[in-house]
Amino acid sequence: MKKFTKVLSTVVAAALMAVTFTACGDSSSTTEGKNGTIKFGTNAEFTPFEYVVSKGVIGEFDGIDMAIAKQIGDDNNKDVKIENMEFDSLLVALENGKVDAVIAGMTVTDERKEKVDFSDSYYNAKQVMIVKEDSSISKASDMADKKIVVIQGYTGEVCVKDLGYSYQSFKKGTEAIMELVNGKCDVVVIDSVTAEKYVKDNKGLKIVEDNKQFENEEYAIAVKKGNKDLLDEINKSIKKMKEDGKINEFAAKYSDVTDSGSSSESK
Repeated sequence: MKKFTKVLSTVVAAALMAVTFTACGDSSSTTEGKNGTIKFGTNAEFTPFEYVVSKGVIGEFDGIDMAIAKQIGDDNNKDVKIENMEFDSLLVALENGKVDAVIAGMTVTDERKEKVDFSDSYYNAKQVMIVKEDSSISKASDMADKKIVVIQGYTGEVCVKDLGYSYQSFKKGTEAIMELVNGKCDVVVIDSVTAEKYVKDNKGLKIVEDNKQFENEEYAIAVKKGNKDLLDEINKSIKKMKEDGKINEFAAKYSDVTDSGSSSESK
């Protein structure tokens, strides 16, 4: 019996040693070597920040935000997954635990800060007006008697509502722009970076700014209230990307993206 026990112990020890050596091998190319997964919620309708292509930086998703999300995963040795949904469903999904974080060109507001915790900002933008080149609109107050279109849940909708003007909202930026192109509205209020893409891609349009009415905004990543560990990981990565110029690099890379480079549903 002792001899059998000794032989069995030797076999077990050899097996354990083999497992140990296997575990010590190079696992950098496998998901088993990762410490977990970050599931980001987004609204892939916001070129150049997030949109759908046949092959993007994360699956079918591409853009500035997607590149940032992937870098956050790489910096923290985690896989990254994307959940695409309507913009006004993102914070609900975050609160319900369907996603771990939200990256969607989301502006930090006091109202949103009551529901979620925000990372350090990674991008500055502002609201602008897109009009036809022959439009008489030159400032925000000129919209008072005009037909205004916004994108549902976006900061532009909040700004127009605060001005007390009536408006029509669409779920997709492309739908809003087509209303303007086809002469069914007078102005679209939207984020400046995305406005530049629409004007570039659609002849006959121009951007009108009103710096007195529309203040600068900060984009940041939202996490569930109290999720300090994930927030710290994200902030550490954002700080690193700012210091080494990665975010500027991503912005430059996607600055020439047009709607033709994304799906027909993207912005």
